[in-house]
Amino acid sequence: MKRIKQYKKLFNVEGAIDLKELKKTYRSLVKEWHPDKFQDEEKKAKAEIKSTEIIDGYHFLVSIAPETKAANSDAYKTTITEFQIADWRHKSMLLEVTFTDGNTYEYFGVNKILFGKFINAKSINNFGKRNIFNKFIYRKSMKAAAMT
Repeated sequence: MKRIKQYKKLFNVEGAIDLKELKKTYRSLVKEWHPDKFQDEEKKAKAEIKSTEIIDGYHFLVSIAPETKAANSDAYKTTITEFQIADWRHKSMLLEVTFTDGNTYEYFGVNKILFGKFINAKSINNFGKRNIFNKFIYRKSMKAAAMT
């Protein structure tokens, strides 16, 4: 959640993410902080760090935007209903779940208590479906490995 707030603040986003507005803001921030605009090496180094943050923030916010989630909802539903959980990782308030189809999703705001219930459930798949997968802000963090 901290990461979401940080990036929303950077892009002046309040409430739901509008991809058109996000793109406009992204372009203006990239122009403002482009390292080639600065002659001073210290300012140039700062601009490189800031532009990397802007690029990361943009891609992150696009990945959790309602339009992106709507476009990918069928694939997401297939993953969470037809595939088993292969692995999970929890740090702070972030739960990362990898499914047997190779897709990995991040769920934001999952506290330790709920994570404990998740890993101790008779069926972590059913628990996830009922209590996590459609109740928390999520984003796809890793694409399935290409099948050869």
